[in-house]
Amino acid sequence: MRKEGILNTDICYAISSLGHTDYMVIADPGLPIPENVTVIDISLVKGVPGFMEVFDAVTRELVIDSYIYAEEIEASGTELLQHMQKRLSNVPGRKMPHEDLKDMLPKAKVIIRTGECTPYANVILEGGVNF
Repeated sequence: MRKEGILNTDICYAISSLGHTDYMVIADPGLPIPENVTVIDISLVKGVPGFMEVFDAVTRELVIDSYIYAEEIEASGTELLQHMQKRLSNVPGRKMPHEDLKDMLPKAKVIIRTGECTPYANVILEGGVNF
């Protein structure tokens, strides 16, 4: 057993196996999952676990080159967006329409489905390298 950090074995494996420029998505339970993309569904009930809890745990362990979010979150999830931007203040981020973000999902190596029910609470994290 690990002393600290993420305990979920599927998420640990996903982080360890993510390569440079691979995509990992943290998603709300309503985001459509494309066929042939691995999903780690950790949703339990509405709101549990929340987006920020999962986002914080993953971003503490994952080397991230950039991140992408849906511009619609600016209206519905200001608190989540500010949290993301603060946590990744040294990482380039970009926004795009939600439909365009969904079009990128087939490129994802893994999608972690949370219980977060704030509309557009989704982010694509692009894997980096630590050297």
